[in-house]
Amino acid sequence: MAMIKAHEADRALARPDPSWRLFLFYGPDAGLISERAAALARSSVDDPQDAFQLIRMDGDAVASDPLKLVDEANTIGLFGGRRAIRVSPTSRPLAAAIEPLLATPSQDAIVVIEAGDLQKSNPLRTACERAKSALAVPCYGDAARDLSTIVDEMVRASGKSIDRGTRDLLTSLLGGDRQTSRQEIDKLIVYAGNDQTLTADHVEAVVGDTAQREQAGVVDAVFAGRLPSLDLALAKLAGEGLDQGVLLGAVLRHALALLKAKLAIEGGKPAREAIGAMRMPYPRLATVESALNTWPVARLRDAVTILGAAILAVRRDGDMAKPIAARALWTLSRMSGKAR
Repeated sequence: MAMIKAHEADRALARPDPSWRLFLFYGPDAGLISERAAALARSSVDDPQDAFQLIRMDGDAVASDPLKLVDEANTIGLFGGRRAIRVSPTSRPLAAAIEPLLATPSQDAIVVIEAGDLQKSNPLRTACERAKSALAVPCYGDAARDLSTIVDEMVRASGKSIDRGTRDLLTSLLGGDRQTSRQEIDKLIVYAGNDQTLTADHVEAVVGDTAQREQAGVVDAVFAGRLPSLDLALAKLAGEGLDQGVLLGAVLRHALALLKAKLAIEGGKPAREAIGAMRMPYPRLATVESALNTWPVARLRDAVTILGAAILAVRRDGDMAKPIAARALWTLSRMSGKAR
């Protein structure tokens, strides 16, 4: 049985056990899944550019005809050498395709499967976790420490430097998806041009979005019951000219995400997985976890109803948009305070 925890993934993949012939990458972070799967597939062959050594297979095609994967895994290469088969993500079941390979592992090829955020009871996940010849690798959003390491590595590789304060600012603005984070860091490096040191000004210009940050501040203040913080964030947003319907919509989306996560947790899903599925930036995870502990399902449903009515009222009477929005947000913040 090969089961590892999320924080053990990189160490396990750095020196994989030779008995592992099938690797399943799953979790809410699609970017991290793709990155790890690609790295493992490339390192498992002598020439990643050789299509006979590194084979790509469509997940939907494999689901439609499970024997395709078995046949490919048991095919002996014409020119010898190591082979790797990388199966792209699919929403269709793949258990039937991997069961024969778990029963009789391929000695010629490594099989790498990319999957989505699989439940503990998912047949594909359970089959891989129970098999001695497979490794199931959970992929969750980056923690602040992971993001800091990625920032340092990418900045160093570009020949530039970044101080700790600027790095902390940058990581606070990055999300939980590995691929998206790398894209944002790449944009920042390109924007800096000939400047050898990345500064807060660079970050604010490329990654920072004042309105977006203050909007997130409103959302977090509402569900944390922090009225002073809510008033301050609303005051800052007033100068940004943000439409009140858009602001209420952002709060509504967060309420729905919290409700979905809360229902999943009450249905038996681990809290960490439910929170990870929300794809929140690392600095906001503690606030989200606190809200889930504080807000019961019934109160979250009340919040959705209040926000829906406020959005409708704003659309009907644009002149009263600000007081309507403020009243709804204050009401929710007080609800949170009472719950605590």
